[in-house]
Amino acid sequence: MDSTPHGAAVTAAGFGVKGPRGWAFRNIDFTAGPGSLIAVQGPSGSGRTCLLLALTGRMKSAAGTAEVGGLPLPKKKAAVRSVTALAHVPGVAELDPALTVGEHLRERALLQGRFGGSLRALLRPRQERRAAARALVDAALSAAGLDLETLPKGIRTSVRDLERLEALRLSVALALIGGPRLLAVDDTDLKLSDDERAAAWKMLHGLAAAGTTVLAVCSEPPEGDADVVLVRTGSQSEPSSPAGAPGTPTATPDIPDARNTTDTTSTTDSKDAEAGAAEEGGQGGPSGSDGTGSPNSADGTPAGAPASDGHDDKEGAPDALAETGRA
Repeated sequence: MDSTPHGAAVTAAGFGVKGPRGWAFRNIDFTAGPGSLIAVQGPSGSGRTCLLLALTGRMKSAAGTAEVGGLPLPKKKAAVRSVTALAHVPGVAELDPALTVGEHLRERALLQGRFGGSLRALLRPRQERRAAARALVDAALSAAGLDLETLPKGIRTSVRDLERLEALRLSVALALIGGPRLLAVDDTDLKLSDDERAAAWKMLHGLAAAGTTVLAVCSEPPEGDADVVLVRTGSQSEPSSPAGAPGTPTATPDIPDARNTTDTTSTTDSKDAEAGAAEEGGQGGPSGSDGTGSPNSADGTPAGAPASDGHDDKEGAPDALAETGRA
């Protein structure tokens, strides 16, 4: 089954993204059904965020195939963006520290009412529209586990005053207002204590159990959790699994942090050298509840093509992300 009313199946076979100076990631293979919790694990600079953006239709792939809810990538990127949402992707979809929690929620509900519903819904009386918006917000906050009463100033609390876990819950709630079938969360466990990390994974497990497919980038996935589909980037130790093998994602070549690396010259033409940027879109507005820009897309090499000099390009992932506005 490709999708349910609340979740989308995700598959990838030999999937890869290539930036101007090399591969962001490649040789990703996995299968996850609707309502799965997919954990993307890997070191910084190994293409984790690029994989997240590519699987949500916001970055063009260069090798292999992938499908989200039966929609092929990159051919149906716009359709994939319409059924997915980003929560906390720095530089692409992030909270505005100058706004309050209430301002973020009102803005997101307004955008959903104006652009996410039908014309018939827009023509309903104002009182009915407001009641529907409140119901959406309340349901999203409940699913994300954010209790406004526990915040320092309630709904008037500024984002800059939120704890890291509270900010993560708010980002997830904003994304859920649009009713996505695939929710993508970056840096899930960044700067969280052990207890906070456990609470974050419990929240994501709850969303998956309710039917929404969750794609979460992390440094360390939950230990001993058989319900998590684990996808690793930046590891050389694991052999490739057959394309589409359930729950057995393959590792990409090692792509370390680009801070202490040298450049590698690609043999692709000038058009390929300028490609590799994310195609952002979907549900969102100024507050950053989702990306809305549309930089150039990656124009990659044929599936399975080796790197130009026989070595993994160490700057592929950071370079591809740099063109999306996230260095």
